Amino acid sequence: MGFYRRSCPAAESIVARTVRRAVSQNPGIGAGLIRLHFHDCFVRGCDGSVLLKSLPGGPKAERDHPANNPGLRGFNVISKAKRRIERICPNTVSCADILAFAARDSSQILGRINYPVPAGRRDGLVSSFNEVTPNLPSPRLTADQLIQNFARKGLSADEMVTLSGAHSIGRSRCSSFGTRAQDTTLDRNYAATLKATCPANGASDPTVAMDPATPNRLDNTYYAELRAGRGLLTTDQTLAESPATRGYVDVNARYGVAWAAKFGRAMVKMGSIDVLTGNHGEIRRRCSMIN
Repeated sequence: MGFYRRSCPAAESIVARTVRRAVSQNPGIGAGLIRLHFHDCFVRGCDGSVLLKSLPGGPKAERDHPANNPGLRGFNVISKAKRRIERICPNTVSCADILAFAARDSSQILGRINYPVPAGRRDGLVSSFNEVTPNLPSPRLTADQLIQNFARKGLSADEMVTLSGAHSIGRSRCSSFGTRAQDTTLDRNYAATLKATCPANGASDPTVAMDPATPNRLDNTYYAELRAGRGLLTTDQTLAESPATRGYVDVNARYGVAWAAKFGRAMVKMGSIDVLTGNHGEIRRRCSMIN
C-alpha cells in the first residue's frame, strides 16, 4: 500500500481524474477497464501484457485474440493516464499498476465500491496470443469448469461468483452468447428481447447490456437477475443453477453491502496474481510497447 507515496504521490489521483473524465463521457468505459484488468491478470499475471500491441512481422499479442479484439475497451484511458504521469514522474509508475488503479476507480464511480490497491507491479516483456485461450474462461463453461479455471489462479468458488458480479455492467456482442435466446432456461420475455435485438442471420453483431435491470450500475442486482432466469451468458446463468454455486448467488442477491465488500477484497486478490516485482520486468515508458 502507498508504494508511490514518495516517488510519485500524485499517481493515483491522476489515474482517478482520467478515469472519471472518461466514464462521465461513456459509462461503458468503466466496465471496460474492470474487464481489461481481469483479462490482464488471467494471462501471465497482472503485468500489463494485455496492453502490448503486436509488432509488425512478429507474433501476435494478447490484445489481438478474438476474446479481446474488438471487445476490450479502455486502452486509450490507460495510455492517457500514463502520459500524464510520465510528465511529472518519468520511469516510475508501471502500466500494470495504472490498470489496477483504473479498475478500482471504475468500481468506485459505478458502484461506490472503493478499496485500497497494493502497488509495485512491474510490466511484463511478453504478450502471447496463444496463451489467451488456455487461461481466459470461455463464455460457455459450466460452473464446475469455472471453479477449476479460477482455482488455477488461486481464487475460490465464492470469489469467482463474487467477481462475476462485474457483469452487472458492460455489454456483450450477440456473437458472444450465440443461440442463448433459444435456451429454455431463459426467462421468456428476456429471450424475446434477445431475439429481437440479435438478427438470426448474423447480418450484424449488435451489443446487449449484461444486466438489463441496472446496466450502468455495479451492484448485486445481477444476482437477482440470474435467479429470475435473465443471465446473458451461459457462464452467468450456470451460477444460479449449479448446486456448487447457487448458494453464493442467493447470498449475494440478498446482501448487497456484504457483496460489495467481498468484491473489493476479491479484486485485490485477483490483482496480485503472478505479479512481477523487484528487478523482474520493467517500467514501460509507453504502455503499448516494451522499452
